[in-house]
Amino acid sequence: MPSLRLGPASLLSHPPVHPPCRTARHVRPLHFFGQEHGYDTILAFMPGHDVTAIILAAGVARRLAPLTDRTQKSLLPVGGRPILAWMMAALHAVGVPRVVIVVGHCADQVTALSASAPPGMVVQFIDNPAYRLGSAVSLYSSRDVIVGGPTLIMDADVVFPREFLRRLVGSAAPNALLVDGGFADTGEEVKVYTKSDRVIALGKKVVPEGWDQIGEGVGFFKCSAEAGPELVRLLEQVIEESHRLCEYEDALHLLVSRQHVQPVDVTGLPWTEVDFVEDLRRAQAEVFPAIARLEGP
Repeated sequence: MPSLRLGPASLLSHPPVHPPCRTARHVRPLHFFGQEHGYDTILAFMPGHDVTAIILAAGVARRLAPLTDRTQKSLLPVGGRPILAWMMAALHAVGVPRVVIVVGHCADQVTALSASAPPGMVVQFIDNPAYRLGSAVSLYSSRDVIVGGPTLIMDADVVFPREFLRRLVGSAAPNALLVDGGFADTGEEVKVYTKSDRVIALGKKVVPEGWDQIGEGVGFFKCSAEAGPELVRLLEQVIEESHRLCEYEDALHLLVSRQHVQPVDVTGLPWTEVDFVEDLRRAQAEVFPAIARLEGP
Protein backbone atom coordinates (compact mmCIF):
# COMPACT_ATOMS: atom_id res chain seq x y z
CA MET A 1 0.00 0.00 0.00
CA PRO A 2 1.27 3.55 -0.66
CA SER A 3 3.33 5.14 2.07
CA LEU A 4 2.09 8.00 4.23
CA ARG A 5 4.51 10.56 5.61
CA LEU A 6 3.33 12.25 8.76
CA GLY A 7 6.32 14.36 9.70
CA PRO A 8 5.83 17.97 10.84
CA ALA A 9 6.20 19.25 7.27
CA SER A 10 3.54 16.97 5.86
CA LEU A 11 0.81 16.82 8.47
CA LEU A 12 -1.71 18.06 5.95
CA SER A 13 -0.92 15.50 3.26
CA HIS A 14 -3.89 13.36 2.30
CA PRO A 15 -3.73 9.61 2.97
CA PRO A 16 -5.22 7.27 0.38
CA VAL A 17 -8.88 6.42 0.90
CA HIS A 18 -10.19 3.24 -0.68
CA PRO A 19 -13.54 3.55 -2.49
CA PRO A 20 -16.60 1.86 -0.99
CA CYS A 21 -16.01 -1.87 -0.84
CA ARG A 22 -17.10 -3.72 -3.97
CA THR A 23 -16.10 -7.21 -2.94
CA ALA A 24 -19.62 -8.26 -1.97
CA ARG A 25 -22.97 -7.69 -3.60
CA HIS A 26 -24.50 -6.28 -0.40
CA VAL A 27 -21.82 -3.61 0.19
CA ARG A 28 -22.70 -0.84 -2.21
CA PRO A 29 -23.25 2.94 -2.07
CA LEU A 30 -26.09 3.60 0.34
CA HIS A 31 -28.28 5.66 -2.00
CA PHE A 32 -28.53 2.73 -4.39
CA PHE A 33 -29.60 0.40 -1.61
CA GLY A 34 -32.10 2.99 -0.39
CA GLN A 35 -33.67 3.38 -3.81
CA GLU A 36 -34.19 -0.36 -4.16
CA HIS A 37 -35.14 -1.33 -0.63
CA GLY A 38 -36.27 1.80 1.21
CA TYR A 39 -33.28 1.56 3.54
CA ASP A 40 -32.77 5.33 3.66
CA THR A 41 -36.34 5.69 4.91
CA ILE A 42 -35.68 3.18 7.66
CA LEU A 43 -32.43 4.90 8.65
CA ALA A 44 -34.14 8.27 8.94
CA PHE A 45 -35.96 6.99 12.02
CA MET A 46 -32.84 5.47 13.63
CA PRO A 47 -30.58 7.55 15.91
CA GLY A 48 -27.29 6.84 14.12
CA HIS A 49 -28.36 7.47 10.53
CA ASP A 50 -26.25 10.63 10.08
CA VAL A 51 -23.13 9.33 11.84
CA THR A 52 -20.01 7.78 10.33
CA ALA A 53 -18.12 5.26 12.45
CA ILE A 54 -14.32 5.40 12.38
CA ILE A 55 -12.80 2.12 13.55
CA LEU A 56 -9.08 2.06 14.36
CA ALA A 57 -7.81 -1.35 13.26
CA ALA A 58 -4.22 -0.68 12.23
CA GLY A 59 -1.98 -1.59 15.17
CA VAL A 60 0.36 -4.56 15.59
CA ALA A 61 -0.78 -5.58 19.12
CA ARG A 62 2.61 -6.89 20.25
CA ARG A 63 1.24 -7.82 23.67
CA LEU A 64 -0.92 -10.48 22.02
CA ALA A 65 1.97 -12.05 20.11
CA PRO A 66 2.29 -14.63 18.68
CA LEU A 67 -1.49 -14.63 18.08
CA THR A 68 -1.24 -11.36 16.19
CA ASP A 69 2.04 -11.90 14.36
CA ARG A 70 0.13 -12.67 11.16
CA THR A 71 -3.36 -11.52 12.10
CA GLN A 72 -4.90 -8.18 13.00
CA LYS A 73 -6.10 -8.10 16.61
CA SER A 74 -9.63 -7.12 15.60
CA LEU A 75 -9.92 -10.35 13.60
CA LEU A 76 -9.36 -12.63 16.57
CA PRO A 77 -12.48 -14.77 17.05
CA VAL A 78 -14.84 -14.40 19.99
CA GLY A 79 -18.11 -16.31 19.99
CA GLY A 80 -17.29 -17.81 16.62
CA ARG A 81 -16.86 -14.50 14.76
CA PRO A 82 -14.08 -11.89 14.49
CA ILE A 83 -14.35 -9.05 16.97
CA LEU A 84 -14.62 -6.59 14.08
CA ALA A 85 -17.55 -8.50 12.57
CA TRP A 86 -19.48 -8.19 15.84
CA MET A 87 -18.67 -4.49 15.88
CA MET A 88 -20.03 -3.87 12.38
CA ALA A 89 -23.18 -5.83 13.23
CA ALA A 90 -23.71 -3.69 16.34
CA LEU A 91 -23.28 -0.48 14.34
CA HIS A 92 -25.79 -1.72 11.78
CA ALA A 93 -28.26 -2.57 14.55
CA VAL A 94 -28.32 1.04 15.78
CA GLY A 95 -28.62 2.51 12.29
CA VAL A 96 -25.05 3.62 11.55
CA PRO A 97 -24.81 3.18 7.77
CA ARG A 98 -21.21 4.21 7.06
CA VAL A 99 -18.00 2.73 8.46
CA VAL A 100 -14.45 3.89 7.78
CA ILE A 101 -11.78 1.45 8.96
CA VAL A 102 -8.19 2.63 9.39
CA VAL A 103 -5.94 -0.29 8.45
CA GLY A 104 -2.24 -1.10 8.64
CA HIS A 105 -1.04 -4.41 10.07
CA CYS A 106 -2.52 -7.29 8.03
CA ALA A 107 -4.65 -4.77 6.15
CA ASP A 108 -5.59 -7.25 3.43
CA GLN A 109 -7.27 -9.49 6.01
CA VAL A 110 -9.31 -6.59 7.37
CA THR A 111 -10.45 -5.44 3.95
CA ALA A 112 -11.45 -9.01 3.07
CA LEU A 113 -13.77 -9.10 6.10
CA SER A 114 -15.85 -6.29 4.62
CA ALA A 115 -17.32 -8.81 2.20
CA SER A 116 -19.49 -9.98 5.08
CA ALA A 117 -20.60 -6.49 6.15
CA PRO A 118 -24.33 -6.13 6.94
CA PRO A 119 -26.61 -5.32 3.97
CA GLY A 120 -26.68 -1.63 3.11
CA MET A 121 -23.57 -0.73 5.11
CA VAL A 122 -20.99 1.30 3.20
CA VAL A 123 -17.45 0.30 4.19
CA GLN A 124 -14.35 2.31 3.28
CA PHE A 125 -10.70 1.92 4.22
CA ILE A 126 -7.88 4.35 4.97
CA ASP A 127 -4.30 3.08 4.78
CA ASN A 128 -1.92 4.04 7.58
CA PRO A 129 1.51 2.65 6.70
CA ALA A 130 2.82 4.32 9.88
CA TYR A 131 0.72 1.89 11.93
CA ARG A 132 3.62 0.94 14.20
CA LEU A 133 3.44 4.39 15.75
CA GLY A 134 0.81 5.62 18.21
CA SER A 135 -2.92 5.55 17.59
CA ALA A 136 -3.02 9.34 17.15
CA VAL A 137 -1.44 8.87 13.72
CA SER A 138 -4.14 6.36 12.77
CA LEU A 139 -6.95 8.66 13.84
CA TYR A 140 -5.30 11.62 12.11
CA SER A 141 -5.30 9.59 8.91
CA SER A 142 -9.11 9.86 8.98
CA ARG A 143 -9.14 13.64 9.43
CA ASP A 144 -11.20 14.28 6.28
CA VAL A 145 -13.94 12.10 7.74
CA ILE A 146 -13.74 13.77 11.15
CA VAL A 147 -14.26 17.25 9.72
CA GLY A 148 -16.97 16.05 7.35
CA GLY A 149 -19.70 15.41 9.92
CA PRO A 150 -20.53 13.65 13.20
CA THR A 151 -18.48 10.55 13.88
CA LEU A 152 -18.15 7.64 16.28
CA ILE A 153 -14.47 7.00 16.98
CA MET A 154 -13.96 3.41 18.09
CA ASP A 155 -11.11 1.13 19.08
CA ALA A 156 -11.38 -2.15 17.17
CA ASP A 157 -10.44 -4.44 20.05
CA VAL A 158 -13.51 -4.11 22.29
CA VAL A 159 -16.02 -6.89 22.93
CA PHE A 160 -19.25 -5.19 23.98
CA PRO A 161 -23.07 -5.39 23.90
CA ARG A 162 -25.13 -3.36 21.45
CA GLU A 163 -26.50 -1.41 24.38
CA PHE A 164 -23.19 0.50 24.41
CA LEU A 165 -23.94 1.99 21.02
CA ARG A 166 -27.62 2.52 21.77
CA ARG A 167 -26.64 4.71 24.71
CA LEU A 168 -23.84 6.53 22.93
CA VAL A 169 -25.68 7.20 19.66
CA GLY A 170 -28.92 7.91 21.50
CA SER A 171 -27.35 10.42 23.88
CA ALA A 172 -28.61 13.96 23.44
CA ALA A 173 -25.07 15.24 23.95
CA PRO A 174 -23.32 16.02 20.64
CA ASN A 175 -19.97 15.02 22.17
CA ALA A 176 -20.00 12.00 24.45
CA LEU A 177 -17.67 9.36 25.84
CA LEU A 178 -18.59 5.91 27.14
CA VAL A 179 -17.44 5.42 30.74
CA ASP A 180 -17.51 2.39 33.06
CA GLY A 181 -17.52 3.41 36.71
CA GLY A 182 -16.98 -0.12 38.02
CA PHE A 183 -13.40 -0.65 36.88
CA ALA A 184 -10.34 -1.95 38.74
CA ASP A 185 -7.30 0.30 38.33
CA THR A 186 -4.40 -1.82 37.07
CA GLY A 187 -2.56 1.05 35.39
CA GLU A 188 -3.59 -0.06 31.90
CA GLU A 189 -6.92 1.73 31.85
CA VAL A 190 -7.60 5.12 30.31
CA LYS A 191 -9.22 6.83 33.26
CA VAL A 192 -11.95 9.40 32.67
CA TYR A 193 -12.53 12.13 35.25
CA THR A 194 -15.81 14.02 35.38
CA LYS A 195 -17.26 16.97 37.24
CA SER A 196 -20.91 17.99 37.18
CA ASP A 197 -21.64 15.53 34.36
CA ARG A 198 -18.82 16.82 32.17
CA VAL A 199 -15.57 15.08 31.26
CA ILE A 200 -12.69 17.25 32.49
CA ALA A 201 -9.70 14.96 31.88
CA LEU A 202 -8.70 11.53 30.63
CA GLY A 203 -5.55 9.45 30.42
CA LYS A 204 -3.60 6.68 32.10
CA LYS A 205 -1.51 8.99 34.29
CA VAL A 206 -3.48 12.24 34.38
CA VAL A 207 -5.00 13.20 37.76
CA PRO A 208 -6.83 16.56 37.60
CA GLU A 209 -8.06 18.69 40.47
CA GLY A 210 -11.71 19.06 41.37
CA TRP A 211 -13.15 15.89 39.86
CA ASP A 212 -16.15 14.20 41.49
CA GLN A 213 -16.35 10.88 39.59
CA ILE A 214 -13.89 8.58 37.87
CA GLY A 215 -14.35 5.69 35.45
CA GLU A 216 -12.64 3.74 32.71
CA GLY A 217 -12.92 4.90 29.14
CA VAL A 218 -14.27 2.16 26.91
CA GLY A 219 -12.62 3.55 23.78
CA PHE A 220 -15.78 4.87 22.08
CA PHE A 221 -16.21 8.62 21.50
CA LYS A 222 -19.02 10.47 19.72
CA CYS A 223 -17.64 13.59 18.07
CA SER A 224 -19.87 16.33 16.69
CA ALA A 225 -19.34 18.09 13.38
CA GLU A 226 -18.58 21.26 15.34
CA ALA A 227 -15.88 19.61 17.47
CA GLY A 228 -14.30 17.69 14.59
CA PRO A 229 -12.02 20.44 13.23
CA GLU A 230 -10.72 21.20 16.73
CA LEU A 231 -9.99 17.52 17.33
CA VAL A 232 -7.98 17.40 14.10
CA ARG A 233 -5.96 20.46 15.15
CA LEU A 234 -5.23 18.87 18.51
CA LEU A 235 -4.18 15.62 16.84
CA GLU A 236 -1.72 17.63 14.75
CA GLN A 237 -0.41 19.25 17.91
CA VAL A 238 0.18 16.09 19.92
CA ILE A 239 1.67 14.26 16.92
CA GLU A 240 4.21 17.04 16.36
CA GLU A 241 5.06 17.46 20.04
CA SER A 242 5.57 13.72 20.59
CA HIS A 243 7.30 13.04 17.27
CA ARG A 244 4.33 10.82 16.36
CA LEU A 245 4.69 8.56 19.40
CA CYS A 246 1.38 9.30 21.12
CA GLU A 247 -2.14 7.97 21.50
CA TYR A 248 -5.28 9.71 20.29
CA GLU A 249 -6.47 9.99 23.90
CA ASP A 250 -3.79 12.66 24.35
CA ALA A 251 -5.73 14.83 21.90
CA LEU A 252 -9.06 13.98 23.54
CA HIS A 253 -7.62 15.07 26.89
CA LEU A 254 -6.98 18.51 25.39
CA LEU A 255 -10.34 18.56 23.62
CA VAL A 256 -12.42 18.15 26.78
CA SER A 257 -11.16 21.50 28.09
CA ARG A 258 -12.33 23.18 24.89
CA GLN A 259 -15.55 21.30 24.09
CA HIS A 260 -18.29 20.05 26.40
CA VAL A 261 -17.98 16.26 26.42
CA GLN A 262 -20.57 14.33 28.40
CA PRO A 263 -19.92 10.93 29.99
CA VAL A 264 -22.33 8.14 29.08
CA ASP A 265 -22.46 5.53 31.81
CA VAL A 266 -22.25 1.82 30.96
CA THR A 267 -21.41 0.56 34.45
CA GLY A 268 -22.58 -3.00 35.02
CA LEU A 269 -22.72 -4.04 31.37
CA PRO A 270 -20.38 -6.84 30.23
CA TRP A 271 -17.41 -5.83 28.08
CA THR A 272 -13.65 -6.07 27.77
CA GLU A 273 -10.83 -4.59 25.78
CA VAL A 274 -8.56 -7.27 24.35
CA ASP A 275 -4.97 -6.27 25.06
CA PHE A 276 -3.53 -9.50 26.47
CA VAL A 277 -4.06 -13.22 25.97
CA GLU A 278 -5.89 -13.35 29.29
CA ASP A 279 -8.31 -10.68 28.02
CA LEU A 280 -9.09 -12.88 25.03
CA ARG A 281 -9.72 -15.88 27.26
CA ARG A 282 -12.01 -13.80 29.47
CA ALA A 283 -13.85 -12.43 26.44
CA GLN A 284 -14.55 -15.94 25.23
CA ALA A 285 -15.35 -17.59 28.56
CA GLU A 286 -17.14 -14.80 30.46
CA VAL A 287 -17.90 -11.62 28.54
CA PHE A 288 -19.37 -13.06 25.36
CA PRO A 289 -21.69 -15.49 27.21
CA ALA A 290 -22.89 -12.58 29.37
CA ILE A 291 -23.56 -10.49 26.27
CA ALA A 292 -25.44 -13.38 24.66
CA ARG A 293 -27.66 -13.69 27.74
CA LEU A 294 -28.30 -9.95 27.69
CA GLU A 295 -29.17 -9.71 24.01
CA GLY A 296 -30.83 -13.07 23.52
CA PRO A 297 -30.78 -15.13 20.32
